[in-house]
Amino acid sequence: MSRRDRRGDHHGRPCGRPPSRVGLLVRLWRWRTETALLATASLLTVTVLLSLGEGDWWPFLVAVCAAGAPAASGFGRSWVIAHVWCLVSRHRIQRACAETGIHTRSGRLPLILWITPSAAGERALVLARAGTSAEDFDAFSAEIAAACYARDAVVSRHDRWANLLTVEIVRGEEAAGPPMGLDRLYGRANWVSLRAGRTAQEEPDTRFATVPLPGPDEFPGRQRAA
Repeated sequence: MSRRDRRGDHHGRPCGRPPSRVGLLVRLWRWRTETALLATASLLTVTVLLSLGEGDWWPFLVAVCAAGAPAASGFGRSWVIAHVWCLVSRHRIQRACAETGIHTRSGRLPLILWITPSAAGERALVLARAGTSAEDFDAFSAEIAAACYARDAVVSRHDRWANLLTVEIVRGEEAAGPPMGLDRLYGRANWVSLRAGRTAQEEPDTRFATVPLPGPDEFPGRQRAA
């Protein structure tokens, strides 16, 4: 199935249905980072308030210094911004899968196992459920990039386990330096880019292409007369 046919098959899937409502465990997994941050912030707030009630200012000063340390340096600000984009891209990829039909016929979305900053943006490690594949993500790479407010989205498949794939959200030019995120843990040798296996543009439809007429000097009668 070509890339264009795969897009039409998902949009017109006859037996599919919208994504189903997920359980509590799946919701906690999808919002695990936000839940951990909220729990940490709540614990620190309670600790600081209790300490201030007893007249102890040290916990308050430590909390303020810890919260302001990332903003004091360019590296800290870049680190925070990069990880905030990771949170945004994780939820936007899930939303793009729901809107484009990249889910099983029972309505189960692919599972985003991990997402980390990359040299060009963010890279997500995705587990494709039965009924979906890396080719589905590649067919809708433009929609995924638009959902993540990015310039492009590049899909790669694991060379051994076809149910594992990566979606790299490209926001800018790739920065030079040591490997980051998933590249540092898994490397690049085990991943096959699906974009390398096809042309950057769809082949034009030549069924109705016009055939140029022969010139005056190309008619057989004129050649014999000459």
